[in-house]
Amino acid sequence: MPHLRIASVNVNGIRAAVRNGIHGWLDAADIDILTLQEVRGQDDHLEEAFPGWSILHDVATAKGRAGVAVVSRTPALASRTALGPGDFDSAGRWLEADFELGGAPLTVVSAYVHSGEADTPKQIEKWKFLDAMTERMMQLGANGAQALVTGDLNVGHRPLDILNWKGNVKKSGFLARERAYFDRFLGAAGEPVVGQEGIGRGMVGQLSDTRPYAAEAGGTGLGWIDVGRAAHGEVNGPFTWWSMRGQAFDNDSGWRIDYHLATPPLAARATGYTVARAATYAERWSDHAPVIVDYTF
Repeated sequence: MPHLRIASVNVNGIRAAVRNGIHGWLDAADIDILTLQEVRGQDDHLEEAFPGWSILHDVATAKGRAGVAVVSRTPALASRTALGPGDFDSAGRWLEADFELGGAPLTVVSAYVHSGEADTPKQIEKWKFLDAMTERMMQLGANGAQALVTGDLNVGHRPLDILNWKGNVKKSGFLARERAYFDRFLGAAGEPVVGQEGIGRGMVGQLSDTRPYAAEAGGTGLGWIDVGRAAHGEVNGPFTWWSMRGQAFDNDSGWRIDYHLATPPLAARATGYTVARAATYAERWSDHAPVIVDYTF
């Protein structure tokens, strides 16, 4: 059956990924659209890395930081980088590209959510980004649209998504408030959202910043589908990121923080979800693994 193969990966610096072997994987992967996060480079670095591909690139304000891209065999029909209020700096973290799938419009997003740090200004920036992301996903998912948010979203949604989740409940990436955003993204459209701890509305007080959680902002689900969880069911992982330190990779002590989040019409087309984990530590070209899905038409 014809398909559009879309892959997403945090490359941990495109120049380093090229040196360490990304092309060995890419040459065999038969990808149509590749979304990248943490590019940490300039346009010419991507042009050198992907000759002959169509490239969209949003560079972060701070040189050598963040950066997202959408690289495709066929040029996108349009693209956008605006996210959130005008005074919010989302540069290098949100890039939308419009294509077609099965004769219908398709929007593919490469997103790189802040890593954050609990109870610090870094976490405040993460809240701002997740707030803006929530509003934009409401718009992208309206009227039965085909839309896909891919990327390193830097949140493990459920205990199944982090091997050592109990040791991380007070750390950015697995805070209850962060997971509440995902409860809303993935909650049934228009239905009240109840948090994983079963307390739903009123989940204020986890942090010194006591603004309401995303589940409070209207309190209803957006109806998006976590393609990876839908494909694998109630199992640990499959993980997409492992620390470069210690034996995390060898022990598969990882986090699932790289996603394909799809609107229902697009999720119904998803097949063959795969995490392209390197065979050995020595063969890694990033601390993340590509997440690959075929969307049939």
